[in-house]
Amino acid sequence: MDFEKPFLKLQNGNDVRGAAIATDTEPLTLTPDLVSYIAAGFLSFLEEKLGKKQDQIRIGIGRDSRITGSAVAEACIRGLGAARIYDCGMASTPAMFQSTVLEESNFDASVMITASHLPFNRNGIKFFTKDGALEKSELTQILETAARLAGQYGKEDDLALISYGMPQKEQNVETFDIVSAYSRSMQETIKRLVGTDQPLKGLHIVVDAGNGAAGFFPGQILAPLGADVSGSVYLEPDGMFPNHVPNPENKTAMKAISQATVAAGADLGVIFDCDGDRAAVVFSDGTPVNRNTLIALLAAIIKDEHPGSVVVTDSVTSDELTEFLEEKLGMKHFRFKRGYKNVIDKGIELCESGQDCELAIETSGHGAFRENYFSDDGAYLSVRIICRLAVMKREGAYISSLIDGLRQPAESEEVRFDIGDQAGDDRDFKEYGTWVLDSFREFALADPRFHIVEPNYEGIRIAFDDEQVKGWLLIRKSLHDPVLPMNIEAQAPGGVELIKDRIRPFFEKCSRLSA
Repeated sequence: MDFEKPFLKLQNGNDVRGAAIATDTEPLTLTPDLVSYIAAGFLSFLEEKLGKKQDQIRIGIGRDSRITGSAVAEACIRGLGAARIYDCGMASTPAMFQSTVLEESNFDASVMITASHLPFNRNGIKFFTKDGALEKSELTQILETAARLAGQYGKEDDLALISYGMPQKEQNVETFDIVSAYSRSMQETIKRLVGTDQPLKGLHIVVDAGNGAAGFFPGQILAPLGADVSGSVYLEPDGMFPNHVPNPENKTAMKAISQATVAAGADLGVIFDCDGDRAAVVFSDGTPVNRNTLIALLAAIIKDEHPGSVVVTDSVTSDELTEFLEEKLGMKHFRFKRGYKNVIDKGIELCESGQDCELAIETSGHGAFRENYFSDDGAYLSVRIICRLAVMKREGAYISSLIDGLRQPAESEEVRFDIGDQAGDDRDFKEYGTWVLDSFREFALADPRFHIVEPNYEGIRIAFDDEQVKGWLLIRKSLHDPVLPMNIEAQAPGGVELIKDRIRPFFEKCSRLSA
């Protein structure tokens, strides 16, 4: 059996993700035995990185509300051998990273069992050290180690899955309340930013946790500081996500928090994803603040503290956002690649090169501040907004005024071309995707109405600026899937269709592409 293949198929960037429950359309890929080997691979990685023996390494383990969370956590604990293990129970992903830096815990590393907003049958693993989330190459190394261990100790069972056969060692497992430690730290941050012991008194804030792991936020962070959190919804963990997908990009989810905020007469609404590393907000009138609008708001909040600093975003942000950041706020916009780790790493890189980057944020709601270890933390992101709201309300102003002047595109659309089985020759989908992009560049160069945007760090971005249409499109390869996403925005109604008309001759010739 090829022991490496089932492990490497679980890699999704710098996360592990797979199906922890088989469905009619999806086979089981993330078994407890595979998880145990992966945990053993992580422990081996830590031994080498830290120069410590197993029984000297302190590792915290947390999970979100998924129905397979406990089983995956137990399998992970089994694979961590003789390490000193701290079972943190249900927690948010940011809390698990903070467990490596908070004085109360000070773990050498941590593990978070989560698959973010994905369907109930999926699960996954995120790994952290004091340096932050692992790099993609580091996770590959761990999975390769796991495969070697499986080849040494495992065997193939009747279901063609790998069984766990490593010798069991006596384990040292304690429980640790990381959520309380994290909440206390967040309270101190709020007090510092606002400047009083009851900084949120007089504020009414509604929270939608999407039945995920961040349901503690209103009760353990906001309410003790004076906030009224009545009207908050879906705080109880439920891994079947019965109310809506826990995703701040999802229209149904944003409608739910908008309705809850207006119904409660609240000053602000906050919504989290399942594991709490992403968030968005809504204003008191129910206006959604996510994607470009969220980036603009956060940049406006920090601009006075860090004038002229760089804001790093992913590749699908609007031209209107660039205009607001650079012309209204006097900041710099660095539009980089999709993938929250790509965005965060670029922010860190800019700082190390001597540039001032205080905010690195993806349109999905992964927002990381330099002052907070460049950790993508939905609670910290929300706290930054709430603290500014508290200060402005006392001054008789409202936070929505911070983004006055931010224009929005009149139309936007995303088209996703499936290239999984379309190559029709020896090329895999990645090679085929590259061929499509190269061919599209040649097509664009031949039409004077198409202006290729440079610099551009992902795919091909085309600007349109003529009498018929003003807007842009970006076509790129998906980070992990056999898909070519294409985003289109236009400044006037009907513009998206005009852009599609201009590119239709190219895609009609690419008969193997299917949208």
